[in-house]
Amino acid sequence: MAASSQGSYSGVSKKIWLLGLAIVLVIGGYTAGWFYAASLLKDSVLKALGKQDTAAITGQCSDIAFRGFPFRIGLFCSSVQIDDHRNGVSASFGNLRSAAQVYAPGHIVWELDSPAEIRTAHGLTVSAEWSNLQSSLVTRLTGVERTSTVIENLKATIVSAFTNQTFNVDAARTEIHLRQNEGNLDAAVTVENSNTVVKDFPQVFPALTASADATLTGKAGLIDGSDDGKGLYGSKGALHKVVADIGEGRIITLSGPFSFDDSGYLSGQFRLEIQQLDPWRDSLKQVFPGLAPTIDMAGKLLKALAAGGDKVSVDLRVDRGQISLNGFIPLGSLPPI
Repeated sequence: MAASSQGSYSGVSKKIWLLGLAIVLVIGGYTAGWFYAASLLKDSVLKALGKQDTAAITGQCSDIAFRGFPFRIGLFCSSVQIDDHRNGVSASFGNLRSAAQVYAPGHIVWELDSPAEIRTAHGLTVSAEWSNLQSSLVTRLTGVERTSTVIENLKATIVSAFTNQTFNVDAARTEIHLRQNEGNLDAAVTVENSNTVVKDFPQVFPALTASADATLTGKAGLIDGSDDGKGLYGSKGALHKVVADIGEGRIITLSGPFSFDDSGYLSGQFRLEIQQLDPWRDSLKQVFPGLAPTIDMAGKLLKALAAGGDKVSVDLRVDRGQISLNGFIPLGSLPPI
């Protein structure tokens, strides 16, 4: 009996030992998998901000920390820096917080704190602050498949050394949606209750709500920085529709094909539709009182094209940044991106 009991006890001990070893291996494997998933989370988030795994585009996540073990995967940084050495673009942001569920590591939500600053080699500087920026992205084996971002109470200052102009822009709410679509990039942007002030001009633009829907041909990689590194340079696409509404029926819509050359200049053939011509003319004269005679002349021309009505559709052409109405009336110029 004693020998039988000892053998039975030895068998039970062996099973307990094997069970304990199995538990340790499972925990160890799960922990290793968690940290591997955390590293993938870091790469996905930085790619969504524009980082590539090349010498041309680099990203830095300062004071990086992983949290949420064991059921969530969280990545935290005190600041984020992205540098595109090829195109001369740099961007910096505040605190970054991101997380994904262990059972769905490809669906990531993240928050980014202001301030932010973006600089380009063409002398464009953007400084921005916001009260809240939240985003989500879905990744696949091919990279970031789609992403959505909501920014609340955005305040930005845009300075162009090319035109020596400064713009102050604010918006109550901004939404940006991007997705890969068979190699192309679909983009939709909505801005609510936005105001723009041009430095040294006495008036502000009317508050407006605007939306834009566009497709960039062959530029799906822009969503996560996996494109050819040229960004918008040398790209083409279609502006499906842009709508700007300043209230009281004053609506402008714009659509048409466009392209950017290798120097960053815009070209395109757009269809421009203006509703409520007289109110638009009066609003622009309030914003630019020094241009009142020119605005009146343009208003009369548009009235003639509208056969005396208050709604008109015209062709707006852009040739390497030079804007013209119907191809022969110059309106101004746009700097390169």
